[in-house]
Amino acid sequence: MTTITLVQGDITRQHADAIVNAANSSLLGGGGVDGAIHRRGGPAILEECRALRASRYGKGLPTGQAVATTAGELDARWVIHTVGPVYSRSEDRSELLASCYRESLRVAGELGARTVAFPAVSTGVYRWPMQDAARIAVETVRSTRTAVEEVRFVLFDDLAYEAFARQTG
Repeated sequence: MTTITLVQGDITRQHADAIVNAANSSLLGGGGVDGAIHRRGGPAILEECRALRASRYGKGLPTGQAVATTAGELDARWVIHTVGPVYSRSEDRSELLASCYRESLRVAGELGARTVAFPAVSTGVYRWPMQDAARIAVETVRSTRTAVEEVRFVLFDDLAYEAFARQTG
């Protein structure tokens, strides 16, 4: 059974087999978690992302999917990039958000990762409400069959930590 732990802090400072990046579809870096992972991880991550764009993902990584690269200088073996959906009041995109967690766990399992650190996907510039994002994330991790032993949600601030704590408590 997968253990879920919560940590408040900087995901780029985590020691884990895999760190999940809340990427944009271009895979070429951006703001928030994505920018921080690329900055701290160094140019090796961007180099592999460019290679992925040149081969399998010419139009970008689709929303809800996940793909792995090196972790560069991060204290991890891999970065798993996943593209979360932009929140919409008029369209239910929760299955796409759940898919980010399922697909990241699938990729982690294929890699042999035992510990995976996740951010709160889609809650930054993609504006997903934190309480709902926490519910989807925790329910999805709990219901996904995986060989991953520990899923660590690394939450940037008090609001995110408290939302996830309510779901795991």
